Amino acid sequence: MTLRPRIVLSLMLMLAAGWAQAQSRAESTGLDRLTRRGDLLGWEAVGRVDMGSAMCTGVLIAPDLVLTAAHCVYDRRTGKMRDAGTITFRAGFRDGRSVAESGVLRAVAHDNYDPTTGTSPNNIRHDAALLQLSRTIPAMTAAPFAIYTGNASDGQVSVVSYGQGRSEAPSWQRACALLGRGDGLMAFNCDVTYGSSGAPVFMKDGNRARILSLVSAGVLDQKEKVSYGMELGPVVADLKRQLRSLPSRSLTGTASEGARRVSVGVKRLGNSGGGGAKFVRPGG
Repeated sequence: MTLRPRIVLSLMLMLAAGWAQAQSRAESTGLDRLTRRGDLLGWEAVGRVDMGSAMCTGVLIAPDLVLTAAHCVYDRRTGKMRDAGTITFRAGFRDGRSVAESGVLRAVAHDNYDPTTGTSPNNIRHDAALLQLSRTIPAMTAAPFAIYTGNASDGQVSVVSYGQGRSEAPSWQRACALLGRGDGLMAFNCDVTYGSSGAPVFMKDGNRARILSLVSAGVLDQKEKVSYGMELGPVVADLKRQLRSLPSRSLTGTASEGARRVSVGVKRLGNSGGGGAKFVRPGG
């Protein structure tokens, strides 16, 4: 999936009001690989969402609810939503080990996300999905994150993500910039790539990190990386209402075994298959 130049231009114009100010107030840092168990402390709720040969990033917002990008739960080859039973969430996955993992009982993508229309401001604005896990992951194992509800006037954010070339452990970018926001959309210069879709973008709220947005799409080049996300508050409220309206059991497939402590070997995931992030290189 590509971001066509006219779409990028419309997003830039939409967010231009806050761009220069945010750039002047926040500098980007490099990526820290969270390799050791101690590095992961506090970030265990961020994990890998595995769907066959495809992957995205997801984050716990409740012991049994994972937030990720809507386009991750659709098979781009068929345009249909994936069977929930084929999705696995691996919390704090690093180098073959997870602090916990669970199958998915039910999944909902936002009603206003249309997988048939490609990348557009409207789809980015609603590019979010909720995965209900087949069993809860205890907060003492992976404490869920709350959604940021304040005024994001400070241009500095951070992001924890998986991605192409770094799919075996999460990477933490301690500081990158909120370049601008408007009409339910946000732009960042965070270092994200294929596989980073659904990654939580964090804003500090006192001493706590809360989820400001999710990575939806972006444009990559050697000089600058720009990624886009959405205003999350209303979107998450909508998703919870949708989930409550579903039958108590999944109608598509059987959920897998559920949450458990694991030490597993998982093959390196590429960009094959029906999922993956909406990132392109200019001219690519």
